This record gives sequence, structure tokens and C-alpha cells, in this order.
Amino acid sequence: MQETYADKIYCANCIHCKLIRSSTGNNDQYQLRVRCDAGKWKKKLGEEKFYKYFTVARRSTEDCDLYEPMGDTKTFLKELKKTLPIKDEVYILS
Repeated sequence: MQETYADKIYCANCIHCKLIRSSTGNNDQYQLRVRCDAGKWKKKLGEEKFYKYFTVARRSTEDCDLYEPMGDTKTFLKELKKTLPIKDEVYILS
């Protein structure tokens, strides 16, 4: 049985959910995105889907055969929400 919180699997609590830098197209600027390194997030045409970092705590699914939790879901999400930015932010490489 898969560990769930409120009958959902939250992708942010999965070991396959990875934070990546995504170029904004402006030289040394980037934004943070998340991806599933197990390949579960796909667009309709099969291309890989990325999600904005500040929304990752809301990303959930009913079922995932590759879900590997990183800890207690409720506790993890509570701590994650404390540290997530409230909007999409642009960062500069240093």
C-alpha cells in the first residue's frame, strides 16, 4: 500500500521529484522547476512536463507505480510549504 495524505500521492514527497534550473533565455538568469526523473510527467505529445517550483506542493496523483516516499507526507508537506517561494522567481547565476 502506498503512503498517502488525504487519499492522494503528493509528488513532492517522492524520491523521483527533482529540482532543476530552467533557463529564462536571458544569459545567466534561470527559474526553478521540478521534474519526475522516473518519466511520469508527460505532455499529450509525449514531451517531458516540468512544473513551477512554487506549485510543487500541490502536485498530486491518485496512483503511481514508481512512487517512493521520502518520509511522512504530512510532515514533509508542512515543512516544504514553509520554504517554497510564493511566486515564480528569477535567479541569477553567481
